[in-house]
Amino acid sequence: MRQVVLDTETTGLQTEAGDRIIEIGCIELIDRKFTEQTFHRYVNPERAVGPGALEVHGIDDDFLAMQPLFEDVATEFLEFVHDAELIIHNADFDVGFINHELQRLETPVQDIREHCQVLDTLALARRMHPGQQNSLDALAKRYHVDNSRRKLHGALLDAGILAEVYLAMTGGQTSLLLEGEADQATFQVAGSPVDREGLELVVLKATEEEIDAHRQMLRRLSESAGMPALWEEIELSDAS
Repeated sequence: MRQVVLDTETTGLQTEAGDRIIEIGCIELIDRKFTEQTFHRYVNPERAVGPGALEVHGIDDDFLAMQPLFEDVATEFLEFVHDAELIIHNADFDVGFINHELQRLETPVQDIREHCQVLDTLALARRMHPGQQNSLDALAKRYHVDNSRRKLHGALLDAGILAEVYLAMTGGQTSLLLEGEADQATFQVAGSPVDREGLELVVLKATEEEIDAHRQMLRRLSESAGMPALWEEIELSDAS
C-alpha cells in the first residue's frame, strides 16, 4: 500500500480572503515503511504573507518571490500523490487550500479527494483520545516522537513528524482499558467467511530488529498507560 504524508504552509488561514499555499511537503510510505521519495516545493503565492502566519512558519515574502508559482509545480505534485492515500493532520484545511489552488488553474483535477484517498489523523486522534489535546505537538509527546527540531512550522518537517506519529498511532495498542473494564468488555468481529481454497499464503516473519522495535514500543505504551500492554501479559502467561 502506498501512502503519502502531506502538510502545507500558507499565507494565512482563509482561502476566501485570498490566502494561498506557500509550501508543500510530502513523504512517501510503502507498506508502512519510509522510502527515500519525497516531494518538497516552496511556492510564490503572489501576495504577502500575513503577520500571524509569518510568526508560525517564518517564511517571508522576499524568499517566496524567488520561488515558482503553483501552476509550475502542480503537475509534478499531482503525479507524486496520484492513487496514494494521503495522510494529513486536520485534512479539511490542507485539502481546502490544495483544491483552491487547483480550481484557480482549472486543472482536470478539481478536488484532490477524487484523485487520492484522504485519511485525517486529527479525526482519528479525536476518536482514539476523546477529550484530550490532539494537536501534532500533543500527539508527538504522547507517542514519544521527537519534535525538538520544530521551532517553527515547516511542511516537510511537519510531514516527517506526522508520519512517525501516524505509524505509532496505528501500529501500537490503540485502546487501553481501565482496571475493572476488561471483564465487562465484549468484542465482536463482523464479516463474511473467506474462501481460502487454492490460496498460497506467504508468511513473513519479523526480523530481530523489528521484534526489538516492537518490544520498545510496548514498553513506551506501558509507561504511558501506567499498566502493562496486553501483549506483554500474554507473553508472560505463555512463558509461565
